[in-house]
Amino acid sequence: MDIFNGLTLIGGLSLFLFGMNIMGQALERRAGGKLRALLGKFTTGRAAGLLTGLIVTAVIQSSSATTVMVVGFVNSGLMTLRQAVNVIMGANVGTTVTAWILSLAGIDSGSWYIRLLKPSSFTPLLALAGIILYLFCRGEKKKDTGMIFLGFATLMFGMETMSGAVSGLGEVPAFRSLFVMFENPLLGVLAGAALTAVIQSSSASVGILQALAVTGQVSYGAAIPIIMGQNIGTCATAMLSSVGANKNARRAAMVHLSFNCIGTAVWIAVFSIARGVFHLQFLQEPASLLGIAAAHSVFNILCLVLILPWSGALEKLVTKLVPDERQKEEYMELDERFFAAPSIALERCRRVTESMAKLSVESLKEAIRALEKLTPELSEAIRVKEEKTDYYEDVLSTYLVKLSALQISASDSRAAAKLLKIIGDFERVSDHAVNLLKAAEEMAEKERKFTDTAHRELKVLCGAVEEVLELSLRAFLEQDLKAAATVEPLEQVIDRLKEEMRTRHILRMQKGGCSVTAGFVWSDLLTDLERTADHCSNIAGCMLEMAQQDLNLHEHLREFRNGSEEFREKFRYFRKKYALDGE
Repeated sequence: MDIFNGLTLIGGLSLFLFGMNIMGQALERRAGGKLRALLGKFTTGRAAGLLTGLIVTAVIQSSSATTVMVVGFVNSGLMTLRQAVNVIMGANVGTTVTAWILSLAGIDSGSWYIRLLKPSSFTPLLALAGIILYLFCRGEKKKDTGMIFLGFATLMFGMETMSGAVSGLGEVPAFRSLFVMFENPLLGVLAGAALTAVIQSSSASVGILQALAVTGQVSYGAAIPIIMGQNIGTCATAMLSSVGANKNARRAAMVHLSFNCIGTAVWIAVFSIARGVFHLQFLQEPASLLGIAAAHSVFNILCLVLILPWSGALEKLVTKLVPDERQKEEYMELDERFFAAPSIALERCRRVTESMAKLSVESLKEAIRALEKLTPELSEAIRVKEEKTDYYEDVLSTYLVKLSALQISASDSRAAAKLLKIIGDFERVSDHAVNLLKAAEEMAEKERKFTDTAHRELKVLCGAVEEVLELSLRAFLEQDLKAAATVEPLEQVIDRLKEEMRTRHILRMQKGGCSVTAGFVWSDLLTDLERTADHCSNIAGCMLEMAQQDLNLHEHLREFRNGSEEFREKFRYFRKKYALDGE
């Protein structure tokens, strides 16, 4: 083997890892809502947890990615530690699917039909189909399917390149000695763990082992300990992801490590004893690609069979290894670990936005009550809610911007854009609540009062604003498009009310019925209430816009206002409902 073979090996390895990565990402995007539906079944029992972990890992081709997601779920409170134990166990079995797919490269037969099963026979066709779907089709699902085909073709081409580059190593004495050394079980386990920890994928490290197996110098005696060690190395990703997380998330990562360490320790001991007592001859035979895939699956299934009956004890063990902390822990629902599954990350964003929305609407309603009767408790509650909504906006915006920068599907990108718009509007509603509070405080401090007529008019406007708040909140929380369509005509009525009330107040001031100071406060109140309705209109319009997958919000609203009989009918209804005295 010369330097050129070494360069070819590096190129093949790079293509192999790149292909596996883009295929996994495309598979995750393509799964979309189905993956989210599976996650909803976590609480249905042990068997469901095992099956979910197995299926999700088989889909995204990485037990490390699945475990990192599980750590994120536990950290956010979406999943309990007991549920996480079952999912992690299932993930370890699911990761063996990749090795079976790669083992197809080892098929050797003169039969034309059997040769069709070799990846080298059908991957060119997959690559062709993939490039056609990716370049010439418009639908995002078709493009993702194309990326899956291209990723698979790339990783198989990379594996064949690696195999070709190392084929000459079979005649190199040093290489033969290296794998004889790995027949020492301890050294084999350490080598497998180190390789997998570096590339952070047991599927990839098994693929590399399969590529080296074509030299004929990798015996089963060396391959089996390396495979066992790979299960320990794959824990590195989950352990790193648990840094900075709460205690239950760290326990979930520790479950992954403990499960693999205990399974490896027990079965490597059994392997060593059996090898010494029975002198198993097949261990000296060269390992095949199919044999490595089988060994990988058998080992992981044996670990599952060994530890599954003791899953409760495993949970207690990690609870002792990561003890409770004295102080109460607080966790953020938004965790960057969810970036491994963008659809889940978006769902968490929506849940946090729902909390923000409720808080924002509550603060505005309390501010309206403060206009009638101001109390220190009400003032404090409004300001606390406004600070919380500011914090929500900052955290959500940062999280969504980071999420949008990832390779996510077009539908997820639209959903992220929608949430970014909506959280800005809800934050502004809470700002207007504080402005109303300041107006109430100014009136109390200067001992000013509005006239009885002004109070009656203000009560009408506040009633309309409270209704538009309820409609926009319901439109967002319940995806109620009927409520969303009702917001716009009511917002138009509020605009007219504002102008009518401003004109009436000017007339009262001219007649001496109201002070100039109260007039300034009145003008500010009307502006804040009217702008609150504007933000409600933005929220409702955004919901209607997303339902039509149309990002031109203002165009949509203009057409609704100008051409809809439904709009005119609702406008007349609200105009009558919130009519001022004398109209």
